[in-house]
Amino acid sequence: MGSAAAEVLSERGSSNKLVGIRFLEYLKGSSVSFKTHQAIVLIVTFLAYASYHATRKTTSIVKSVLDPQSSSNLGFNFFPSTRNTHSTLSSNIGDGWAPFNGSDGTLLLGQLDVAFLAVYAVGMYFSGHFGDRCNLRIFLTIGMVGTGVFTSLFGLGFWGNIHNFNYYLLVQMIAGLFQSTGWPSVVAVLGNWFGKRKRGLIMGIWNAHTSVGNIAGSLIASAMLGYGWGWSFLLPGLIMSFLGFVVFLILPVSPDLAEVEEDDYTCPKKSGDDDVTESLLRQEKEKAVGFLEAWKIPGVAPFAFCLFFAKLVAYTFLYWLPFYVSHTAIDGKYLSSETSGSLSTLFDVGGVLGGILAGHISDRLNARAITAASFMYCAIPALFFYRTYGHISLLVNGTLMFLTGMFVNGPYALITTAVSADLGTHKSLKGNSRALATVTAIIDGTGSIGAAIGPLLTGYISAKSWTAVFTMLMGSALIAGLFLTKLVVSEVATKIEESRSNRAPECSLDV
Repeated sequence: MGSAAAEVLSERGSSNKLVGIRFLEYLKGSSVSFKTHQAIVLIVTFLAYASYHATRKTTSIVKSVLDPQSSSNLGFNFFPSTRNTHSTLSSNIGDGWAPFNGSDGTLLLGQLDVAFLAVYAVGMYFSGHFGDRCNLRIFLTIGMVGTGVFTSLFGLGFWGNIHNFNYYLLVQMIAGLFQSTGWPSVVAVLGNWFGKRKRGLIMGIWNAHTSVGNIAGSLIASAMLGYGWGWSFLLPGLIMSFLGFVVFLILPVSPDLAEVEEDDYTCPKKSGDDDVTESLLRQEKEKAVGFLEAWKIPGVAPFAFCLFFAKLVAYTFLYWLPFYVSHTAIDGKYLSSETSGSLSTLFDVGGVLGGILAGHISDRLNARAITAASFMYCAIPALFFYRTYGHISLLVNGTLMFLTGMFVNGPYALITTAVSADLGTHKSLKGNSRALATVTAIIDGTGSIGAAIGPLLTGYISAKSWTAVFTMLMGSALIAGLFLTKLVVSEVATKIEESRSNRAPECSLDV
Protein backbone atom coordinates (compact mmCIF):
# COMPACT_ATOMS: atom_id res chain seq x y z
CA MET A 1 0.00 0.00 0.00
CA GLY A 2 3.01 2.29 0.56
CA SER A 3 3.79 2.79 -3.16
CA ALA A 4 0.15 3.31 -4.04
CA ALA A 5 -0.19 5.86 -1.28
CA ALA A 6 2.87 7.69 -2.52
CA GLU A 7 1.45 7.82 -6.04
CA VAL A 8 -1.80 9.25 -4.73
CA LEU A 9 0.02 11.92 -2.75
CA SER A 10 2.27 12.86 -5.68
CA GLU A 11 -0.66 13.07 -8.09
CA ARG A 12 -2.69 15.23 -5.75
CA GLY A 13 0.04 17.13 -3.98
CA SER A 14 -0.98 20.39 -5.60
CA SER A 15 -4.71 19.89 -5.21
CA ASN A 16 -6.97 21.86 -2.93
CA LYS A 17 -8.37 18.79 -1.21
CA LEU A 18 -8.92 18.96 2.51
CA VAL A 19 -6.32 17.64 4.91
CA GLY A 20 -8.74 15.05 6.28
CA ILE A 21 -9.63 13.78 2.81
CA ARG A 22 -5.96 13.54 1.84
CA PHE A 23 -5.25 11.58 4.99
CA LEU A 24 -8.04 9.10 4.13
CA GLU A 25 -6.63 8.76 0.63
CA TYR A 26 -3.20 8.09 2.12
CA LEU A 27 -4.65 5.33 4.32
CA LYS A 28 -6.62 3.80 1.42
CA GLY A 29 -3.92 4.21 -1.17
CA SER A 30 -6.54 5.45 -3.62
CA SER A 31 -8.96 8.28 -4.21
CA VAL A 32 -11.98 8.69 -1.97
CA SER A 33 -15.13 7.78 -3.89
CA PHE A 34 -18.24 9.91 -4.24
CA LYS A 35 -20.21 7.60 -1.92
CA THR A 36 -17.48 7.84 0.70
CA HIS A 37 -17.70 11.62 0.44
CA GLN A 38 -21.44 11.34 1.02
CA ALA A 39 -20.87 9.20 4.09
CA ILE A 40 -18.37 11.73 5.44
CA VAL A 41 -20.87 14.55 4.89
CA LEU A 42 -23.62 12.65 6.69
CA ILE A 43 -21.47 11.73 9.68
CA VAL A 44 -19.68 15.06 10.11
CA THR A 45 -22.78 17.25 9.71
CA PHE A 46 -24.68 14.90 12.03
CA LEU A 47 -22.06 15.27 14.76
CA ALA A 48 -21.74 19.01 14.11
CA TYR A 49 -25.39 19.82 14.59
CA ALA A 50 -25.81 17.31 17.41
CA SER A 51 -23.16 19.35 19.24
CA TYR A 52 -25.11 22.54 18.57
CA HIS A 53 -28.15 21.05 20.28
CA ALA A 54 -26.11 19.53 23.09
CA THR A 55 -24.82 22.99 24.05
CA ARG A 56 -28.30 24.46 23.62
CA LYS A 57 -29.90 21.88 25.92
CA THR A 58 -27.69 22.53 28.94
CA THR A 59 -29.60 25.63 30.05
CA SER A 60 -32.84 23.70 30.48
CA ILE A 61 -31.10 21.13 32.69
CA VAL A 62 -29.40 23.70 34.90
CA LYS A 63 -32.51 25.85 35.35
CA SER A 64 -33.85 23.87 38.28
CA VAL A 65 -30.45 24.26 40.02
CA LEU A 66 -30.15 27.98 39.37
CA ASP A 67 -33.79 28.54 40.38
CA PRO A 68 -34.86 25.64 42.64
CA GLN A 69 -37.66 27.26 44.60
CA SER A 70 -38.74 30.57 43.14
CA SER A 71 -42.16 29.35 42.07
CA SER A 72 -43.79 27.57 44.93
CA ASN A 73 -46.98 27.08 42.96
CA LEU A 74 -45.50 26.06 39.60
CA GLY A 75 -47.35 23.06 38.30
CA PHE A 76 -49.44 22.57 41.42
CA ASN A 77 -52.64 24.41 40.63
CA PHE A 78 -53.75 21.37 38.73
CA PHE A 79 -53.11 18.96 41.60
CA PRO A 80 -54.05 20.67 44.91
CA SER A 81 -53.31 17.55 46.94
CA THR A 82 -49.58 17.78 46.19
CA ARG A 83 -48.80 21.18 47.70
CA ASN A 84 -47.42 19.81 50.98
CA THR A 85 -44.92 17.64 49.16
CA HIS A 86 -43.40 20.69 47.50
CA SER A 87 -42.42 22.25 50.81
CA THR A 88 -40.21 19.24 51.45
CA LEU A 89 -38.73 19.52 47.97
CA SER A 90 -37.75 23.16 48.35
CA SER A 91 -35.74 22.51 51.47
CA ASN A 92 -33.73 19.75 49.81
CA ILE A 93 -32.75 21.08 46.42
CA GLY A 94 -30.46 23.92 47.45
CA ASP A 95 -30.47 27.68 47.53
CA GLY A 96 -29.91 28.24 43.82
CA TRP A 97 -27.63 30.80 42.21
CA ALA A 98 -28.12 34.54 42.40
CA PRO A 99 -29.62 36.39 40.60
CA PHE A 100 -31.84 33.48 39.51
CA ASN A 101 -32.88 32.28 42.96
CA GLY A 102 -35.09 35.26 43.78
CA SER A 103 -38.82 35.65 43.37
CA ASP A 104 -38.30 36.73 39.75
CA GLY A 105 -35.89 33.91 38.95
CA THR A 106 -38.21 32.16 36.52
CA LEU A 107 -38.74 35.38 34.58
CA LEU A 108 -34.99 36.03 34.41
CA LEU A 109 -34.40 32.54 33.04
CA GLY A 110 -37.15 33.16 30.49
CA GLN A 111 -35.41 36.38 29.47
CA LEU A 112 -32.18 34.46 28.89
CA ASP A 113 -34.06 32.07 26.61
CA VAL A 114 -35.73 34.79 24.58
CA ALA A 115 -32.50 36.81 24.28
CA PHE A 116 -30.64 33.76 23.00
CA LEU A 117 -33.37 32.76 20.56
CA ALA A 118 -34.13 36.29 19.37
CA VAL A 119 -30.49 36.83 18.38
CA TYR A 120 -30.44 33.31 16.95
CA ALA A 121 -33.50 34.02 14.79
CA VAL A 122 -32.22 37.35 13.47
CA GLY A 123 -28.76 35.92 12.97
CA MET A 124 -30.26 33.05 10.98
CA TYR A 125 -31.40 35.38 8.18
CA PHE A 126 -27.91 36.88 7.87
CA SER A 127 -26.27 33.46 8.14
CA GLY A 128 -28.26 32.20 5.18
CA HIS A 129 -27.26 35.26 3.18
CA PHE A 130 -23.56 34.79 3.96
CA GLY A 131 -23.75 31.01 3.67
CA ASP A 132 -24.67 31.17 -0.02
CA ARG A 133 -21.81 33.59 -0.64
CA CYS A 134 -18.84 32.12 1.23
CA ASN A 135 -17.10 28.86 2.03
CA LEU A 136 -19.57 26.93 4.19
CA ARG A 137 -16.83 24.86 5.81
CA ILE A 138 -15.04 27.95 7.15
CA PHE A 139 -18.33 29.57 8.10
CA LEU A 140 -19.47 26.48 10.01
CA THR A 141 -16.12 26.12 11.76
CA ILE A 142 -16.23 29.71 13.04
CA GLY A 143 -19.79 29.19 14.27
CA MET A 144 -18.97 25.98 16.12
CA VAL A 145 -15.81 27.24 17.81
CA GLY A 146 -17.55 30.49 18.77
CA THR A 147 -20.50 28.58 20.20
CA GLY A 148 -18.19 26.36 22.19
CA VAL A 149 -16.29 29.31 23.63
CA PHE A 150 -19.37 31.23 24.77
CA THR A 151 -21.10 28.14 26.12
CA SER A 152 -18.01 27.60 28.24
CA LEU A 153 -18.00 31.25 29.32
CA PHE A 154 -21.51 30.84 30.73
CA GLY A 155 -20.25 27.96 32.86
CA LEU A 156 -17.21 29.95 33.96
CA GLY A 157 -19.62 32.16 35.87
CA PHE A 158 -19.73 29.32 38.42
CA TRP A 159 -15.99 29.36 39.16
CA GLY A 160 -15.79 33.14 38.80
CA ASN A 161 -18.60 33.53 41.32
CA ILE A 162 -20.40 35.87 38.88
CA HIS A 163 -23.89 36.94 39.93
CA ASN A 164 -24.43 39.75 37.45
CA PHE A 165 -27.46 39.02 35.25
CA ASN A 166 -26.10 41.18 32.41
CA TYR A 167 -23.06 38.93 32.12
CA TYR A 168 -25.16 35.83 31.49
CA LEU A 169 -27.48 37.77 29.18
CA LEU A 170 -24.61 39.02 27.03
CA VAL A 171 -22.97 35.60 26.86
CA GLN A 172 -26.25 33.97 25.80
CA MET A 173 -26.86 36.57 23.11
CA ILE A 174 -23.42 36.14 21.55
CA ALA A 175 -23.80 32.35 21.78
CA GLY A 176 -27.11 32.67 19.93
CA LEU A 177 -25.41 34.63 17.16
CA PHE A 178 -22.78 31.92 16.68
CA GLN A 179 -25.44 29.19 16.89
CA SER A 180 -27.28 30.74 13.94
CA THR A 181 -24.47 29.70 11.60
CA GLY A 182 -25.17 26.00 12.03
CA TRP A 183 -28.45 25.07 10.43
CA PRO A 184 -28.20 26.91 7.07
CA SER A 185 -24.68 25.55 6.65
CA VAL A 186 -25.32 21.87 7.35
CA VAL A 187 -28.55 21.71 5.31
CA ALA A 188 -26.89 23.48 2.36
CA VAL A 189 -23.93 21.08 2.44
CA LEU A 190 -26.23 18.09 2.68
CA GLY A 191 -28.37 19.40 -0.19
CA ASN A 192 -25.24 19.70 -2.32
CA TRP A 193 -24.57 15.97 -2.00
CA PHE A 194 -28.04 14.38 -1.99
CA GLY A 195 -30.84 14.63 -4.53
CA LYS A 196 -34.58 14.73 -3.97
CA ARG A 197 -35.10 10.98 -4.27
CA LYS A 198 -35.62 9.53 -0.78
CA ARG A 199 -34.50 12.87 0.62
CA GLY A 200 -37.26 12.78 3.26
CA LEU A 201 -36.14 9.41 4.65
CA ILE A 202 -32.41 10.21 4.47
CA MET A 203 -32.86 13.58 6.12
CA GLY A 204 -35.38 12.16 8.58
CA ILE A 205 -32.77 9.69 9.80
CA TRP A 206 -30.01 12.32 9.63
CA ASN A 207 -32.18 14.80 11.55
CA ALA A 208 -32.00 12.48 14.55
CA HIS A 209 -28.97 14.63 15.37
CA THR A 210 -31.38 17.11 16.96
CA SER A 211 -32.70 14.57 19.41
CA VAL A 212 -29.34 12.84 19.84
CA GLY A 213 -27.80 16.21 20.65
CA ASN A 214 -30.58 17.01 23.11
CA ILE A 215 -30.20 13.61 24.76
CA ALA A 216 -26.42 13.86 24.93
CA GLY A 217 -26.66 17.40 26.26
CA SER A 218 -29.20 16.33 28.87
CA LEU A 219 -27.15 13.35 30.04
CA ILE A 220 -23.85 15.25 30.11
CA ALA A 221 -25.34 18.26 31.89
CA SER A 222 -27.22 16.07 34.38
CA ALA A 223 -24.12 13.99 35.12
CA MET A 224 -21.97 17.10 35.64
CA LEU A 225 -24.38 18.79 38.05
CA GLY A 226 -22.92 16.83 40.94
CA TYR A 227 -19.54 18.49 40.33
CA GLY A 228 -20.98 22.01 40.02
CA TRP A 229 -23.31 23.45 37.38
CA GLY A 230 -20.42 25.15 35.58
CA TRP A 231 -19.24 21.77 34.28
CA SER A 232 -22.64 21.31 32.60
CA PHE A 233 -21.66 24.15 30.26
CA LEU A 234 -17.90 23.77 30.08
CA LEU A 235 -17.75 20.15 28.91
CA PRO A 236 -20.31 20.49 26.05
CA GLY A 237 -18.54 23.72 25.02
CA LEU A 238 -15.17 21.98 24.77
CA ILE A 239 -16.70 19.10 22.77
CA MET A 240 -18.31 21.62 20.43
CA SER A 241 -15.03 23.45 19.78
CA PHE A 242 -13.21 20.17 19.09
CA LEU A 243 -15.82 19.11 16.52
CA GLY A 244 -15.49 22.53 14.91
CA PHE A 245 -11.86 21.72 14.11
CA VAL A 246 -12.94 18.32 12.76
CA VAL A 247 -15.31 20.13 10.38
CA PHE A 248 -12.46 22.39 9.26
CA LEU A 249 -10.22 19.42 8.48
CA ILE A 250 -12.56 17.04 6.67
CA LEU A 251 -15.99 18.43 5.64
CA PRO A 252 -16.34 18.56 1.81
CA VAL A 253 -18.84 21.31 0.90
CA SER A 254 -19.77 20.16 -2.60
CA PRO A 255 -18.67 17.68 -5.30
CA ASP A 256 -16.97 20.48 -7.25
CA LEU A 257 -14.92 21.75 -4.33
CA ALA A 258 -14.09 18.17 -3.32
CA GLU A 259 -12.65 17.57 -6.81
CA VAL A 260 -14.61 14.37 -7.28
CA GLU A 261 -14.09 12.91 -10.73
CA GLU A 262 -17.06 13.06 -13.06
CA ASP A 263 -17.26 9.27 -13.32
CA ASP A 264 -17.50 9.01 -9.53
CA TYR A 265 -20.94 10.56 -9.39
CA THR A 266 -22.41 9.74 -12.77
CA CYS A 267 -25.64 7.82 -12.19
CA PRO A 268 -28.56 6.58 -14.31
CA LYS A 269 -30.75 9.38 -15.58
CA LYS A 270 -34.00 9.90 -13.77
CA SER A 271 -37.02 11.77 -15.04
CA GLY A 272 -38.79 14.65 -13.33
CA ASP A 273 -37.32 16.37 -10.30
CA ASP A 274 -35.55 13.28 -8.94
CA ASP A 275 -32.18 14.31 -10.34
CA VAL A 276 -32.59 18.07 -10.15
CA THR A 277 -30.07 18.52 -7.37
CA GLU A 278 -27.35 16.26 -8.85
CA SER A 279 -27.58 17.89 -12.28
CA LEU A 280 -27.73 21.47 -11.08
CA LEU A 281 -25.55 21.68 -7.99
CA ARG A 282 -22.40 21.00 -10.04
CA GLN A 283 -22.80 24.38 -11.72
CA GLU A 284 -20.19 26.93 -10.69
CA LYS A 285 -20.29 30.67 -10.05
CA GLU A 286 -24.06 31.04 -9.97
CA LYS A 287 -25.55 34.26 -8.67
CA ALA A 288 -26.88 33.80 -5.14
CA VAL A 289 -30.63 34.24 -4.73
CA GLY A 290 -31.75 37.37 -2.89
CA PHE A 291 -33.65 37.38 0.39
CA LEU A 292 -36.93 38.71 -1.02
CA GLU A 293 -36.66 36.51 -4.10
CA ALA A 294 -36.33 33.45 -1.88
CA TRP A 295 -39.50 34.41 0.02
CA LYS A 296 -41.39 34.33 -3.29
CA ILE A 297 -40.52 30.69 -3.99
CA PRO A 298 -43.83 28.76 -3.86
CA GLY A 299 -44.25 27.06 -0.49
CA VAL A 300 -41.56 28.97 1.41
CA ALA A 301 -43.93 31.34 3.26
CA PRO A 302 -46.54 28.73 4.35
CA PHE A 303 -43.89 26.33 5.64
CA ALA A 304 -41.99 29.17 7.33
CA PHE A 305 -45.07 30.34 9.25
CA CYS A 306 -46.02 26.75 10.05
CA LEU A 307 -42.57 26.25 11.52
CA PHE A 308 -43.01 29.43 13.57
CA PHE A 309 -45.70 27.71 15.62
CA ALA A 310 -44.18 24.22 15.41
CA LYS A 311 -40.89 25.45 16.92
CA LEU A 312 -42.79 27.46 19.50
CA VAL A 313 -44.10 24.13 20.80
CA ALA A 314 -40.85 22.19 20.36
CA TYR A 315 -38.62 24.78 22.02
CA THR A 316 -40.95 25.29 24.93
CA PHE A 317 -40.35 21.61 25.67
CA LEU A 318 -36.63 21.95 24.93
CA TYR A 319 -36.15 24.73 27.47
CA TRP A 320 -38.81 24.00 30.08
CA LEU A 321 -39.56 20.26 30.12
CA PRO A 322 -36.92 19.28 32.75
CA PHE A 323 -38.03 22.22 34.90
CA TYR A 324 -41.70 21.26 34.50
CA VAL A 325 -40.99 17.62 35.40
CA SER A 326 -38.97 18.55 38.50
CA HIS A 327 -41.75 20.86 39.71
CA THR A 328 -44.63 18.47 39.05
CA ALA A 329 -45.54 15.61 41.37
CA ILE A 330 -45.45 12.23 39.60
CA ASP A 331 -47.20 9.55 41.60
CA GLY A 332 -47.14 11.96 44.53
CA LYS A 333 -43.36 12.46 44.47
CA TYR A 334 -40.97 15.05 43.09
CA LEU A 335 -37.96 14.05 41.03
CA SER A 336 -34.47 15.47 41.47
CA SER A 337 -32.99 17.81 38.86
CA GLU A 338 -30.73 15.01 37.58
CA THR A 339 -33.57 12.49 37.28
CA SER A 340 -35.87 15.05 35.65
CA GLY A 341 -33.20 15.83 33.06
CA SER A 342 -32.71 12.16 32.27
CA LEU A 343 -36.46 11.48 32.04
CA SER A 344 -36.93 14.42 29.68
CA THR A 345 -34.76 12.65 27.09
CA LEU A 346 -37.76 10.44 26.25
CA PHE A 347 -39.26 13.45 24.48
CA ASP A 348 -36.20 13.53 22.22
CA VAL A 349 -36.21 9.75 21.71
CA GLY A 350 -39.78 10.09 20.47
CA GLY A 351 -38.57 12.92 18.27
CA VAL A 352 -36.08 10.62 16.55
CA LEU A 353 -38.85 8.20 15.59
CA GLY A 354 -41.13 11.08 14.60
CA GLY A 355 -38.55 12.59 12.27
CA ILE A 356 -37.87 9.26 10.56
CA LEU A 357 -41.58 8.45 10.21
CA ALA A 358 -42.43 11.89 8.86
CA GLY A 359 -39.62 11.70 6.31
CA HIS A 360 -40.49 8.17 5.18
CA ILE A 361 -44.24 8.83 4.96
CA SER A 362 -43.71 12.05 3.02
CA ASP A 363 -41.45 10.20 0.56
CA ARG A 364 -43.95 7.40 0.04
CA LEU A 365 -46.86 9.79 -0.39
CA ASN A 366 -44.80 12.47 -2.13
CA ALA A 367 -46.76 14.86 0.06
CA ARG A 368 -44.73 16.97 2.49
CA ALA A 369 -47.60 19.30 3.50
CA ILE A 370 -50.10 16.51 4.19
CA THR A 371 -47.57 14.70 6.37
CA ALA A 372 -46.50 17.79 8.33
CA ALA A 373 -50.08 18.98 8.92
CA SER A 374 -51.24 15.52 10.03
CA PHE A 375 -48.46 15.29 12.62
CA MET A 376 -49.26 18.76 13.96
CA TYR A 377 -52.94 17.87 14.39
CA CYS A 378 -51.99 14.63 16.18
CA ALA A 379 -49.78 16.66 18.54
CA ILE A 380 -52.86 18.39 19.98
CA PRO A 381 -54.38 15.34 21.76
CA ALA A 382 -50.87 14.17 22.68
CA LEU A 383 -50.24 17.44 24.53
CA PHE A 384 -53.62 17.25 26.24
CA PHE A 385 -53.10 13.70 27.48
CA TYR A 386 -49.56 14.43 28.70
CA ARG A 387 -50.74 17.38 30.77
CA THR A 388 -53.83 15.60 32.11
CA TYR A 389 -52.47 12.13 32.88
CA GLY A 390 -48.69 12.58 33.08
CA HIS A 391 -48.79 12.79 36.88
CA ILE A 392 -50.19 9.27 37.36
CA SER A 393 -46.88 7.39 37.25
CA LEU A 394 -43.42 7.44 35.75
CA LEU A 395 -44.45 4.86 33.15
CA VAL A 396 -47.46 6.88 32.03
CA ASN A 397 -45.46 10.11 32.04
CA GLY A 398 -42.63 8.60 30.01
CA THR A 399 -44.98 6.97 27.48
CA LEU A 400 -47.00 10.13 26.90
CA MET A 401 -43.81 12.21 26.76
CA PHE A 402 -42.45 9.87 24.07
CA LEU A 403 -45.62 10.16 21.97
CA THR A 404 -45.72 13.92 22.36
CA GLY A 405 -42.10 14.17 21.22
CA MET A 406 -42.89 12.02 18.17
CA PHE A 407 -45.76 14.20 16.96
CA VAL A 408 -44.18 17.54 17.87
CA ASN A 409 -40.72 16.90 16.44
CA GLY A 410 -41.86 14.94 13.35
CA PRO A 411 -43.07 17.94 11.32
CA TYR A 412 -40.38 20.17 12.81
CA ALA A 413 -37.73 17.77 11.52
CA LEU A 414 -39.41 17.36 8.13
CA ILE A 415 -39.77 21.08 7.45
CA THR A 416 -36.28 22.06 8.53
CA THR A 417 -34.61 19.36 6.44
CA ALA A 418 -36.32 17.79 3.41
CA VAL A 419 -38.78 20.63 2.81
CA SER A 420 -36.05 23.28 3.06
CA ALA A 421 -33.81 21.33 0.68
CA ASP A 422 -36.72 20.78 -1.74
CA LEU A 423 -37.60 24.46 -1.83
CA GLY A 424 -33.94 25.47 -2.07
CA THR A 425 -33.76 23.60 -5.40
CA HIS A 426 -37.27 24.51 -6.55
CA LYS A 427 -37.90 24.46 -10.31
CA SER A 428 -38.84 28.15 -10.22
CA LEU A 429 -35.15 28.92 -9.59
CA LYS A 430 -34.39 27.69 -13.14
CA GLY A 431 -31.31 25.77 -12.18
CA ASN A 432 -29.80 28.19 -9.69
CA SER A 433 -28.62 26.04 -6.81
CA ARG A 434 -27.29 28.89 -4.68
CA ALA A 435 -30.47 29.33 -2.67
CA LEU A 436 -30.20 26.40 -0.28
CA ALA A 437 -28.72 28.29 2.66
CA THR A 438 -30.95 31.33 2.11
CA VAL A 439 -34.18 29.33 1.90
CA THR A 440 -33.15 27.19 4.88
CA ALA A 441 -32.36 30.33 6.87
CA ILE A 442 -35.70 31.95 6.01
CA ILE A 443 -37.71 28.91 7.06
CA ASP A 444 -35.74 28.08 10.18
CA GLY A 445 -35.18 31.75 11.06
CA THR A 446 -38.92 32.39 11.01
CA GLY A 447 -39.41 29.26 13.07
CA SER A 448 -36.80 30.46 15.52
CA ILE A 449 -38.79 33.61 16.22
CA GLY A 450 -41.57 31.32 17.43
CA ALA A 451 -38.94 29.34 19.33
CA ALA A 452 -38.00 32.55 21.15
CA ILE A 453 -41.57 33.57 21.93
CA GLY A 454 -42.67 30.18 23.30
CA PRO A 455 -40.17 29.90 26.17
CA LEU A 456 -40.63 33.59 27.01
CA LEU A 457 -44.41 33.28 27.28
CA THR A 458 -43.96 30.10 29.30
CA GLY A 459 -41.84 31.98 31.83
CA TYR A 460 -44.75 34.35 32.48
CA ILE A 461 -47.74 32.04 32.06
CA SER A 462 -46.34 29.15 34.11
CA ALA A 463 -46.15 31.39 37.19
CA LYS A 464 -49.95 31.25 37.22
CA SER A 465 -50.79 27.89 35.66
CA TRP A 466 -49.10 25.18 33.64
CA THR A 467 -52.52 24.27 32.27
CA ALA A 468 -52.56 27.64 30.51
CA VAL A 469 -49.13 26.86 29.06
CA PHE A 470 -50.37 23.61 27.55
CA THR A 471 -53.45 25.38 26.19
CA MET A 472 -51.09 27.79 24.41
CA LEU A 473 -49.10 24.87 23.01
CA MET A 474 -52.21 23.08 21.71
CA GLY A 475 -53.44 26.27 20.06
CA SER A 476 -50.04 26.75 18.43
CA ALA A 477 -50.07 23.20 17.05
CA LEU A 478 -53.50 23.83 15.54
CA ILE A 479 -52.41 27.09 13.88
CA ALA A 480 -49.27 25.41 12.53
CA GLY A 481 -51.39 22.81 10.76
CA LEU A 482 -53.82 25.42 9.42
CA PHE A 483 -51.01 27.36 7.73
CA LEU A 484 -50.47 24.39 5.43
CA THR A 485 -54.13 24.10 4.44
CA LYS A 486 -53.68 25.54 0.94
CA LEU A 487 -50.72 23.26 0.24
CA VAL A 488 -52.59 20.26 1.66
CA VAL A 489 -55.56 20.95 -0.62
CA SER A 490 -53.19 21.24 -3.58
CA GLU A 491 -51.49 17.94 -2.75
CA VAL A 492 -54.83 16.19 -2.26
CA ALA A 493 -56.03 17.51 -5.63
CA THR A 494 -52.84 16.25 -7.25
CA LYS A 495 -53.33 12.81 -5.69
CA ILE A 496 -56.92 12.65 -6.94
CA GLU A 497 -55.82 13.64 -10.43
CA GLU A 498 -53.07 11.01 -10.42
CA SER A 499 -55.54 8.40 -9.26
CA ARG A 500 -57.94 9.28 -12.07
CA SER A 501 -55.14 9.17 -14.61
CA ASN A 502 -54.08 5.72 -13.43
CA ARG A 503 -57.63 4.39 -13.71
CA ALA A 504 -58.35 5.92 -17.13
CA PRO A 505 -56.75 3.17 -19.27
CA GLU A 506 -58.65 0.46 -17.41
CA CYS A 507 -61.96 2.25 -18.01
CA SER A 508 -61.29 2.56 -21.75
CA LEU A 509 -60.55 -1.17 -22.00
CA ASP A 510 -63.81 -2.03 -20.25
CA VAL A 511 -65.77 0.08 -22.71
